[in-house]
Amino acid sequence: MRSSDIVITPFTDAVFSINLPYVKFGLESTRDVGYEAKRLGMKHALVVIDPRLERSEAAKVVLAALQAEDISHETLTMVRVEPEDTAVMSAFRAIEQKSVDGFVSIGGGSTIDTAKMLNLLVSSSGELLDYVNPPIGRGKSPSVPLKPHIAVPTTAGTGSESTSVAILDITRIKVKSGISHRYLRPDVAIIDPLNTLTLPPMVTASSGLDVLNHAIESFTGRPYSAQQKVAHPSQRPVYAGSTPVGDIFAMQSIQWVEQYLRRAVSQPFDVEARYYMMLGASVAGIGFGHAGVHIPHAMGYPIAGMVREWAPRNYDFGYPISPHGISTAIPAAYVFRHLAQFDIERFRQVAMALNISGDTVRSLRENLFDYYLSLLKTLGIPTTLRELGFTAQDIPKLVEGTLAQQRLIGLAPTEVTEDQLARLFDEAIVGA
Repeated sequence: MRSSDIVITPFTDAVFSINLPYVKFGLESTRDVGYEAKRLGMKHALVVIDPRLERSEAAKVVLAALQAEDISHETLTMVRVEPEDTAVMSAFRAIEQKSVDGFVSIGGGSTIDTAKMLNLLVSSSGELLDYVNPPIGRGKSPSVPLKPHIAVPTTAGTGSESTSVAILDITRIKVKSGISHRYLRPDVAIIDPLNTLTLPPMVTASSGLDVLNHAIESFTGRPYSAQQKVAHPSQRPVYAGSTPVGDIFAMQSIQWVEQYLRRAVSQPFDVEARYYMMLGASVAGIGFGHAGVHIPHAMGYPIAGMVREWAPRNYDFGYPISPHGISTAIPAAYVFRHLAQFDIERFRQVAMALNISGDTVRSLRENLFDYYLSLLKTLGIPTTLRELGFTAQDIPKLVEGTLAQQRLIGLAPTEVTEDQLARLFDEAIVGA
Protein backbone atom coordinates (compact mmCIF):
# COMPACT_ATOMS: atom_id res chain seq x y z
CA MET A 1 0.00 0.00 0.00
CA ARG A 2 1.22 3.49 -0.84
CA SER A 3 0.87 6.42 1.53
CA SER A 4 -0.75 8.30 -1.35
CA ASP A 5 -3.68 5.87 -1.24
CA ILE A 6 -5.11 7.69 1.77
CA VAL A 7 -4.46 11.22 0.53
CA ILE A 8 -7.20 13.39 -0.91
CA THR A 9 -6.84 16.87 -2.40
CA PRO A 10 -9.27 19.27 -4.09
CA PHE A 11 -7.71 18.37 -7.43
CA THR A 12 -7.57 14.55 -7.36
CA ASP A 13 -10.04 11.69 -7.29
CA ALA A 14 -9.64 9.16 -4.48
CA VAL A 15 -12.11 6.52 -5.71
CA PHE A 16 -11.61 3.34 -7.71
CA SER A 17 -14.10 0.72 -8.89
CA ILE A 18 -13.68 -2.99 -9.51
CA ASN A 19 -16.03 -4.60 -12.00
CA LEU A 20 -15.76 -8.37 -11.73
CA PRO A 21 -17.36 -11.13 -13.76
CA TYR A 22 -18.79 -14.21 -12.14
CA VAL A 23 -15.71 -16.45 -12.41
CA LYS A 24 -15.94 -20.22 -12.49
CA PHE A 25 -12.44 -21.72 -12.45
CA GLY A 26 -11.31 -25.34 -12.52
CA LEU A 27 -10.59 -28.48 -14.49
CA GLU A 28 -13.57 -29.45 -16.68
CA SER A 29 -15.50 -26.31 -15.70
CA THR A 30 -16.34 -25.96 -19.43
CA ARG A 31 -19.12 -28.48 -18.87
CA ASP A 32 -21.04 -25.82 -16.93
CA VAL A 33 -21.61 -23.55 -19.94
CA GLY A 34 -25.13 -24.84 -20.56
CA TYR A 35 -26.16 -24.38 -16.94
CA GLU A 36 -24.81 -20.82 -16.88
CA ALA A 37 -26.43 -19.95 -20.21
CA LYS A 38 -29.80 -21.14 -18.97
CA ARG A 39 -29.36 -19.27 -15.71
CA LEU A 40 -28.73 -16.09 -17.70
CA GLY A 41 -31.92 -16.63 -19.67
CA MET A 42 -30.37 -17.52 -23.02
CA LYS A 43 -32.59 -19.32 -25.51
CA HIS A 44 -30.87 -18.41 -28.80
CA ALA A 45 -27.12 -18.16 -28.29
CA LEU A 46 -24.48 -17.08 -30.78
CA VAL A 47 -21.29 -19.06 -30.24
CA VAL A 48 -18.31 -16.96 -31.41
CA ILE A 49 -15.35 -19.25 -31.93
CA ASP A 50 -11.85 -19.10 -33.34
CA PRO A 51 -12.05 -21.04 -36.64
CA ARG A 52 -9.05 -23.11 -35.63
CA LEU A 53 -11.02 -24.33 -32.61
CA GLU A 54 -14.26 -25.19 -34.39
CA ARG A 55 -13.62 -28.93 -34.06
CA SER A 56 -11.75 -28.78 -30.76
CA GLU A 57 -12.71 -30.63 -27.63
CA ALA A 58 -13.60 -27.34 -25.95
CA ALA A 59 -16.07 -26.53 -28.74
CA LYS A 60 -17.62 -29.99 -28.56
CA VAL A 61 -18.09 -29.70 -24.80
CA VAL A 62 -19.63 -26.21 -25.06
CA LEU A 63 -22.07 -27.12 -27.83
CA ALA A 64 -23.11 -30.33 -26.08
CA ALA A 65 -23.69 -28.41 -22.85
CA LEU A 66 -25.92 -25.88 -24.63
CA GLN A 67 -27.85 -28.66 -26.36
CA ALA A 68 -28.36 -30.48 -23.06
CA GLU A 69 -30.17 -27.38 -21.75
CA ASP A 70 -32.27 -27.03 -24.94
CA ILE A 71 -30.59 -23.76 -25.88
CA SER A 72 -30.56 -23.24 -29.63
CA HIS A 73 -27.33 -21.89 -31.02
CA GLU A 74 -25.48 -20.86 -34.14
CA THR A 75 -21.73 -20.64 -34.51
CA LEU A 76 -19.77 -17.76 -35.98
CA THR A 77 -16.15 -18.33 -36.98
CA MET A 78 -15.49 -14.89 -38.53
CA VAL A 79 -12.74 -14.18 -36.00
CA ARG A 80 -9.40 -12.65 -36.92
CA VAL A 81 -6.44 -13.01 -34.57
CA GLU A 82 -5.72 -9.40 -33.62
CA PRO A 83 -9.20 -8.12 -34.67
CA GLU A 84 -9.55 -5.37 -37.25
CA ASP A 85 -12.44 -2.92 -37.33
CA THR A 86 -13.33 -3.93 -40.89
CA ALA A 87 -13.40 -7.64 -39.98
CA VAL A 88 -15.60 -6.99 -36.93
CA MET A 89 -18.04 -5.01 -39.06
CA SER A 90 -18.15 -7.84 -41.63
CA ALA A 91 -18.99 -10.28 -38.85
CA PHE A 92 -21.66 -7.93 -37.54
CA ARG A 93 -23.31 -7.69 -40.96
CA ALA A 94 -23.44 -11.50 -41.04
CA ILE A 95 -25.43 -11.69 -37.80
CA GLU A 96 -27.36 -8.41 -37.47
CA GLN A 97 -30.61 -9.93 -38.73
CA LYS A 98 -30.39 -13.02 -36.53
CA SER A 99 -32.39 -13.52 -33.35
CA VAL A 100 -29.67 -13.62 -30.69
CA ASP A 101 -30.27 -13.22 -26.95
CA GLY A 102 -26.81 -14.12 -25.69
CA PHE A 103 -23.19 -14.76 -26.63
CA VAL A 104 -20.73 -17.54 -25.83
CA SER A 105 -17.12 -16.94 -26.89
CA ILE A 106 -14.55 -19.74 -27.18
CA GLY A 107 -10.95 -18.78 -27.85
CA GLY A 108 -8.24 -16.32 -26.90
CA GLY A 109 -8.50 -12.62 -26.32
CA SER A 110 -9.16 -11.91 -30.00
CA THR A 111 -12.25 -14.12 -29.96
CA ILE A 112 -13.56 -12.80 -26.65
CA ASP A 113 -12.97 -9.20 -27.75
CA THR A 114 -14.74 -9.88 -31.06
CA ALA A 115 -17.74 -11.23 -29.16
CA LYS A 116 -17.72 -8.15 -26.92
CA MET A 117 -17.80 -5.83 -29.93
CA LEU A 118 -20.48 -7.84 -31.73
CA ASN A 119 -22.57 -7.79 -28.57
CA LEU A 120 -22.13 -4.02 -28.40
CA LEU A 121 -23.19 -3.54 -32.03
CA VAL A 122 -26.17 -5.90 -31.72
CA SER A 123 -27.37 -4.37 -28.45
CA SER A 124 -26.73 -0.66 -28.98
CA SER A 125 -27.02 1.75 -31.89
CA GLY A 126 -24.15 3.37 -33.72
CA GLU A 127 -20.97 2.55 -35.63
CA LEU A 128 -17.98 0.79 -34.13
CA LEU A 129 -15.82 3.92 -34.22
CA ASP A 130 -18.42 5.73 -32.12
CA TYR A 131 -17.33 3.64 -29.15
CA VAL A 132 -13.54 3.57 -29.68
CA ASN A 133 -11.55 5.54 -27.12
CA PRO A 134 -10.61 9.15 -27.95
CA PRO A 135 -8.76 10.65 -29.70
CA ILE A 136 -9.09 7.93 -32.34
CA GLY A 137 -12.82 7.38 -31.75
CA ARG A 138 -15.66 9.25 -30.11
CA GLY A 139 -15.70 7.41 -26.79
CA LYS A 140 -19.48 6.99 -26.79
CA SER A 141 -21.03 4.89 -24.00
CA PRO A 142 -23.47 2.08 -24.84
CA SER A 143 -27.07 3.26 -24.60
CA VAL A 144 -28.29 0.07 -22.88
CA PRO A 145 -26.76 -2.92 -21.05
CA LEU A 146 -25.54 -5.60 -23.44
CA LYS A 147 -26.83 -9.13 -23.87
CA PRO A 148 -25.49 -11.90 -21.60
CA HIS A 149 -22.02 -13.09 -22.53
CA ILE A 150 -20.19 -16.22 -21.32
CA ALA A 151 -16.46 -16.20 -22.08
CA VAL A 152 -14.51 -19.46 -22.30
CA PRO A 153 -10.83 -18.54 -22.73
CA THR A 154 -8.50 -21.04 -24.38
CA THR A 155 -5.28 -19.07 -23.84
CA ALA A 156 -3.56 -17.99 -20.64
CA GLY A 157 -2.84 -14.39 -21.52
CA THR A 158 -5.18 -11.50 -22.20
CA GLY A 159 -7.51 -11.85 -19.22
CA SER A 160 -10.22 -10.52 -21.55
CA GLU A 161 -12.75 -12.76 -19.84
CA SER A 162 -12.38 -10.51 -16.76
CA THR A 163 -12.06 -7.06 -18.31
CA SER A 164 -14.30 -4.26 -19.57
CA VAL A 165 -12.08 -3.59 -22.61
CA ALA A 166 -11.97 -4.79 -26.21
CA ILE A 167 -8.92 -4.17 -28.43
CA LEU A 168 -8.96 -3.79 -32.21
CA ASP A 169 -6.87 -2.58 -35.15
CA ILE A 170 -8.06 0.59 -36.86
CA THR A 171 -7.07 -0.25 -40.41
CA ARG A 172 -7.08 3.22 -41.97
CA ILE A 173 -4.37 4.49 -39.57
CA LYS A 174 -2.62 1.14 -38.89
CA VAL A 175 -2.78 1.37 -35.10
CA LYS A 176 -4.56 -0.46 -32.35
CA SER A 177 -7.04 1.14 -30.01
CA GLY A 178 -9.73 -0.02 -27.61
CA ILE A 179 -13.30 0.27 -26.43
CA SER A 180 -13.72 0.65 -22.68
CA HIS A 181 -16.97 0.37 -20.76
CA ARG A 182 -18.14 -1.78 -17.87
CA TYR A 183 -20.98 -3.16 -20.01
CA LEU A 184 -18.40 -4.96 -22.18
CA ARG A 185 -17.32 -7.22 -19.33
CA PRO A 186 -18.60 -10.80 -19.78
CA ASP A 187 -21.26 -11.88 -17.30
CA VAL A 188 -19.58 -15.23 -16.69
CA ALA A 189 -15.97 -16.32 -17.19
CA ILE A 190 -15.54 -20.09 -17.34
CA ILE A 191 -11.83 -20.73 -17.00
CA ASP A 192 -10.74 -24.32 -17.62
CA PRO A 193 -6.95 -24.90 -17.71
CA LEU A 194 -7.50 -28.06 -19.78
CA ASN A 195 -8.52 -25.86 -22.71
CA THR A 196 -4.92 -24.64 -23.02
CA LEU A 197 -3.23 -28.05 -23.33
CA THR A 198 -3.17 -27.95 -27.14
CA LEU A 199 -1.77 -24.41 -27.42
CA PRO A 200 1.38 -24.29 -29.61
CA PRO A 201 4.59 -23.19 -27.86
CA MET A 202 4.80 -19.70 -29.38
CA VAL A 203 1.16 -18.95 -28.60
CA THR A 204 1.76 -20.08 -25.01
CA ALA A 205 4.85 -17.88 -24.81
CA SER A 206 3.25 -14.77 -26.27
CA SER A 207 0.14 -15.15 -24.12
CA GLY A 208 2.20 -15.68 -20.99
CA LEU A 209 4.28 -12.58 -21.64
CA ASP A 210 1.06 -10.61 -21.89
CA VAL A 211 0.19 -11.76 -18.36
CA LEU A 212 3.57 -10.59 -17.09
CA ASN A 213 3.20 -7.19 -18.74
CA HIS A 214 -0.34 -6.75 -17.44
CA ALA A 215 0.85 -7.43 -13.92
CA ILE A 216 4.00 -5.28 -13.96
CA GLU A 217 2.34 -2.34 -15.71
CA SER A 218 -0.71 -2.31 -13.43
CA PHE A 219 1.57 -2.50 -10.37
CA THR A 220 3.93 0.28 -11.48
CA GLY A 221 1.34 2.64 -12.90
CA ARG A 222 0.41 5.99 -11.44
CA PRO A 223 -1.69 5.51 -8.28
CA TYR A 224 -5.44 5.89 -8.60
CA SER A 225 -5.39 8.70 -6.03
CA ALA A 226 -3.33 10.81 -8.48
CA GLN A 227 -6.09 10.84 -11.08
CA GLN A 228 -7.70 14.16 -11.87
CA LYS A 229 -10.96 14.83 -10.06
CA VAL A 230 -14.06 14.19 -12.15
CA ALA A 231 -17.18 16.33 -12.21
CA HIS A 232 -19.50 13.30 -12.21
CA PRO A 233 -19.09 9.59 -11.30
CA SER A 234 -19.94 8.61 -14.87
CA GLN A 235 -16.74 10.33 -16.03
CA ARG A 236 -14.38 8.05 -14.12
CA PRO A 237 -12.34 6.01 -16.59
CA VAL A 238 -12.37 2.21 -16.56
CA TYR A 239 -8.61 2.30 -15.85
CA ALA A 240 -8.07 4.00 -12.49
CA GLY A 241 -4.33 3.53 -11.94
CA SER A 242 -2.64 1.21 -9.47
CA THR A 243 -4.75 0.27 -6.45
CA PRO A 244 -4.12 -1.72 -3.25
CA VAL A 245 -6.40 -4.49 -4.54
CA GLY A 246 -4.83 -4.57 -7.99
CA ASP A 247 -1.38 -4.72 -6.39
CA ILE A 248 -2.24 -8.00 -4.66
CA PHE A 249 -3.37 -9.60 -7.91
CA ALA A 250 -0.37 -8.23 -9.82
CA MET A 251 2.31 -9.51 -7.46
CA GLN A 252 0.84 -13.01 -7.33
CA SER A 253 0.56 -13.11 -11.12
CA ILE A 254 4.21 -12.08 -11.54
CA GLN A 255 5.34 -14.88 -9.25
CA TRP A 256 3.27 -17.50 -11.07
CA VAL A 257 4.54 -16.40 -14.49
CA GLU A 258 8.13 -16.56 -13.27
CA GLN A 259 7.57 -20.05 -11.87
CA TYR A 260 5.44 -21.64 -14.59
CA LEU A 261 5.74 -19.92 -18.00
CA ARG A 262 8.91 -21.69 -19.12
CA ARG A 263 7.44 -25.04 -18.07
CA ALA A 264 4.19 -24.40 -19.94
CA VAL A 265 6.11 -23.58 -23.13
CA SER A 266 8.57 -26.48 -22.95
CA GLN A 267 6.18 -29.09 -21.52
CA PRO A 268 2.74 -28.46 -23.07
CA PHE A 269 0.98 -31.21 -21.10
CA ASP A 270 2.27 -30.05 -17.72
CA VAL A 271 -1.17 -29.58 -16.17
CA GLU A 272 0.22 -27.86 -13.07
CA ALA A 273 1.98 -25.23 -15.20
CA ARG A 274 -1.10 -24.75 -17.37
CA TYR A 275 -3.28 -24.46 -14.25
CA TYR A 276 -1.25 -21.67 -12.68
CA MET A 277 -0.67 -19.81 -15.93
CA MET A 278 -4.43 -19.81 -16.52
CA LEU A 279 -5.08 -18.68 -12.97
CA GLY A 280 -2.36 -16.04 -13.27
CA ALA A 281 -3.87 -14.70 -16.50
CA SER A 282 -7.29 -14.38 -14.93
CA VAL A 283 -6.01 -12.82 -11.72
CA ALA A 284 -3.86 -10.36 -13.68
CA GLY A 285 -6.92 -9.55 -15.78
CA ILE A 286 -8.93 -8.69 -12.69
CA GLY A 287 -6.06 -6.52 -11.50
CA PHE A 288 -5.28 -4.59 -14.67
CA GLY A 289 -8.94 -4.62 -15.67
CA HIS A 290 -9.56 -1.82 -13.19
CA ALA A 291 -6.00 -0.51 -12.65
CA GLY A 292 -4.88 -0.30 -16.27
CA VAL A 293 -1.60 -0.65 -18.15
CA HIS A 294 0.75 1.97 -19.52
CA ILE A 295 3.75 2.54 -21.82
CA PRO A 296 4.62 -0.98 -23.09
CA HIS A 297 1.02 -1.57 -24.13
CA ALA A 298 0.75 1.90 -25.66
CA MET A 299 3.91 1.20 -27.70
CA GLY A 300 2.70 -2.29 -28.57
CA TYR A 301 -0.40 -1.04 -30.36
CA PRO A 302 1.35 0.76 -33.26
CA ILE A 303 3.92 -2.05 -33.44
CA ALA A 304 1.12 -4.56 -34.06
CA GLY A 305 -0.64 -2.21 -36.46
CA MET A 306 2.44 -1.42 -38.55
CA VAL A 307 4.13 -4.83 -38.89
CA ARG A 308 4.60 -5.44 -42.61
CA GLU A 309 5.89 -8.93 -43.30
CA TRP A 310 6.88 -10.68 -40.09
CA ALA A 311 4.95 -13.45 -38.35
CA PRO A 312 6.20 -15.84 -35.65
CA ARG A 313 5.99 -19.60 -35.95
CA ASN A 314 2.65 -21.10 -34.89
CA TYR A 315 0.93 -17.99 -36.31
CA ASP A 316 0.71 -19.07 -39.95
CA PHE A 317 -2.49 -17.21 -40.81
CA GLY A 318 -1.49 -15.90 -44.23
CA TYR A 319 -0.95 -12.31 -43.13
CA PRO A 320 1.75 -10.43 -41.18
CA ILE A 321 1.18 -10.42 -37.45
CA SER A 322 2.95 -9.35 -34.30
CA PRO A 323 0.88 -11.00 -31.55
CA HIS A 324 -0.16 -8.79 -28.67
CA GLY A 325 2.13 -10.40 -26.10
CA ILE A 326 5.17 -10.06 -28.36
CA SER A 327 4.28 -6.49 -29.40
CA THR A 328 4.26 -5.41 -25.75
CA ALA A 329 7.05 -7.62 -24.41
CA ILE A 330 9.83 -6.34 -26.68
CA PRO A 331 9.40 -2.66 -25.74
CA ALA A 332 8.76 -3.64 -22.09
CA ALA A 333 12.41 -4.57 -21.60
CA TYR A 334 13.53 -1.09 -22.62
CA VAL A 335 10.65 0.75 -20.93
CA PHE A 336 11.07 -0.88 -17.51
CA ARG A 337 14.79 -0.13 -17.57
CA HIS A 338 13.86 3.51 -18.16
CA LEU A 339 11.04 3.70 -15.60
CA ALA A 340 12.75 1.96 -12.69
CA GLN A 341 14.59 5.16 -11.76
CA PHE A 342 11.30 7.01 -11.22
CA ASP A 343 9.73 4.56 -8.74
CA ILE A 344 12.56 2.56 -7.24
CA GLU A 345 10.49 0.92 -4.50
CA ARG A 346 7.82 -0.38 -6.86
CA PHE A 347 10.29 -1.82 -9.34
CA ARG A 348 12.33 -3.30 -6.51
CA GLN A 349 9.24 -5.25 -5.44
CA VAL A 350 8.82 -6.44 -9.04
CA ALA A 351 12.45 -7.55 -9.06
CA MET A 352 11.95 -9.52 -5.85
CA ALA A 353 8.92 -11.29 -7.34
CA LEU A 354 11.09 -12.24 -10.33
CA ASN A 355 13.89 -13.50 -8.05
CA ILE A 356 16.39 -10.89 -9.19
CA SER A 357 18.33 -8.37 -7.16
CA GLY A 358 18.57 -4.60 -7.38
CA ASP A 359 20.47 -2.99 -4.52
CA THR A 360 21.25 0.21 -6.43
CA VAL A 361 19.23 2.08 -9.02
CA ARG A 362 21.74 1.13 -11.70
CA SER A 363 21.74 -2.56 -10.82
CA LEU A 364 17.95 -2.59 -10.54
CA ARG A 365 17.53 -1.13 -14.00
CA GLU A 366 20.11 -3.35 -15.67
CA ASN A 367 19.00 -6.54 -13.91
CA LEU A 368 15.38 -5.98 -14.95
CA PHE A 369 16.54 -5.37 -18.52
CA ASP A 370 18.76 -8.46 -18.55
CA TYR A 371 15.97 -10.58 -17.06
CA TYR A 372 13.54 -9.59 -19.79
CA LEU A 373 15.99 -10.18 -22.62
CA SER A 374 16.98 -13.55 -21.17
CA LEU A 375 13.32 -14.57 -20.86
CA LEU A 376 12.57 -13.58 -24.45
CA LYS A 377 15.60 -15.51 -25.72
CA THR A 378 14.64 -18.58 -23.71
CA LEU A 379 11.14 -18.50 -25.20
CA GLY A 380 12.45 -18.02 -28.75
CA ILE A 381 11.08 -14.49 -29.12
CA PRO A 382 12.95 -11.59 -30.78
CA THR A 383 14.59 -9.09 -28.45
CA THR A 384 14.54 -6.15 -30.87
CA LEU A 385 11.99 -4.56 -33.19
CA ARG A 386 14.58 -4.75 -35.97
CA GLU A 387 13.92 -8.50 -36.10
CA LEU A 388 10.26 -7.69 -36.82
CA GLY A 389 11.28 -5.53 -39.77
CA PHE A 390 11.23 -2.06 -38.17
CA THR A 391 13.86 0.57 -38.90
CA ALA A 392 14.66 4.07 -37.66
CA GLN A 393 12.46 5.46 -40.43
CA ASP A 394 9.42 3.96 -38.68
CA ILE A 395 10.02 5.82 -35.40
CA PRO A 396 7.93 8.95 -36.15
CA LYS A 397 4.86 6.85 -37.01
CA LEU A 398 5.43 4.54 -34.04
CA VAL A 399 5.62 7.54 -31.72
CA GLU A 400 2.51 9.05 -33.27
CA GLY A 401 0.60 5.81 -32.76
CA THR A 402 1.73 5.59 -29.15
CA LEU A 403 0.76 9.16 -28.33
CA ALA A 404 -2.74 8.34 -29.60
CA GLN A 405 -3.13 5.95 -26.64
CA GLN A 406 -3.86 8.69 -24.14
CA ARG A 407 -5.83 6.49 -21.73
CA LEU A 408 -2.70 4.34 -21.32
CA ILE A 409 0.23 6.74 -21.32
CA GLY A 410 -1.62 8.89 -18.80
CA LEU A 411 -1.18 6.04 -16.32
CA ALA A 412 2.62 5.92 -16.61
CA PRO A 413 4.59 6.72 -13.43
CA THR A 414 6.25 9.67 -15.17
CA GLU A 415 5.35 12.13 -17.89
CA VAL A 416 5.58 10.64 -21.37
CA THR A 417 7.08 12.90 -24.01
CA GLU A 418 7.57 12.53 -27.73
CA ASP A 419 11.36 12.62 -27.30
CA GLN A 420 11.28 9.90 -24.64
CA LEU A 421 9.20 7.63 -26.85
CA ALA A 422 11.48 8.24 -29.83
CA ARG A 423 14.48 7.25 -27.73
CA LEU A 424 12.75 4.11 -26.39
CA PHE A 425 11.73 3.01 -29.88
CA ASP A 426 15.27 3.64 -31.13
CA GLU A 427 16.68 1.46 -28.32
CA ALA A 428 14.11 -1.27 -29.01
CA ILE A 429 14.99 -1.27 -32.71
CA VAL A 430 18.77 -1.42 -32.38
CA GLY A 431 18.87 -3.35 -29.10
CA ALA A 432 20.77 -0.73 -27.10
